[in-house]
Amino acid sequence: MQITNTILMIRPVSFRMNEQTAVNNYFMEDIDLKNQDINKKAQEEFDDFVSVLKNKGVNVIVVDDTKEPDTPDSIFPNNWISFHSNGVVGVYPMFAENRRNERREDIFVILEKSGFKINDVIDYTSAEDEGLFLEGTGSILIDRVNKKAYCALSQRADEDLFIEFCEDFDYFPVIFTANQSVDGKRLPIYHTNVMMALAENFAIICTDSIDDKKERKNVLDHLKNDGKEIITITEKQMHHFAGNMLQVLGGEGQKYMVMSTAAFNSLTPIQISQIEHHCPILHSSLETIETCGGGSARCMMAEVFLPKG
Repeated sequence: MQITNTILMIRPVSFRMNEQTAVNNYFMEDIDLKNQDINKKAQEEFDDFVSVLKNKGVNVIVVDDTKEPDTPDSIFPNNWISFHSNGVVGVYPMFAENRRNERREDIFVILEKSGFKINDVIDYTSAEDEGLFLEGTGSILIDRVNKKAYCALSQRADEDLFIEFCEDFDYFPVIFTANQSVDGKRLPIYHTNVMMALAENFAIICTDSIDDKKERKNVLDHLKNDGKEIITITEKQMHHFAGNMLQVLGGEGQKYMVMSTAAFNSLTPIQISQIEHHCPILHSSLETIETCGGGSARCMMAEVFLPKG
């Protein structure tokens, strides 16, 4: 299965703009609000988003964050953990020191109590000691059906670590560099999942961000050869998080493409029609989370593919 009905989400208690991630996340912006007001707005957006998913039959496991330790980005769990259909859990090395505190063993217990089976844990976090990082399914886009994994290299996505992941989980690595324009310079995009999204039968991708023509052709060839319809977005649309989408399974086997309202509003009628040819769209306003956190709908959802125990 490429998509799942079960999503893990972490409800924030201390959400704010994280100064440690702002150094290379160029999607983040400061807003003139007190941190407690930012967190309150983020909680409201989070709760509304969860309701949108649950109303369509998506199984959302919500876990509350804790006040201590300080984890302003805990709302984005997909960066530190991934859950696989063979019962293996991946735990990942994080660029920002305060994000490493997001890793919680009690999440394993919660999932097991929910009936899921964990057979093994592959822990890559020792790479942090060497200054190497690979931020989960933020850095890695997995095509589970065709056994491939896509990765845009950056400070948060080390090539050797990515290849090690592919060897451990038996995926063919598709490696490239994706850039964005920042103050007249081309700088690496911090996570693959803001410029690209993989669904069962289609892919959303900002091809303009892959400056190297050979790399761009290689990525597109892989997608085409695997029968994916390619829906391209512009760099401007990417900055509205139009690449940060996730296809999920709702009730009665209905598939949905999930995104933020900002992402939806940035799409053209043709792009919307292309997506809706495959499945309906779900969107929810995540304005505060996107502005202060530099992440959007996909970043908030950690897919659970674990077998039932």
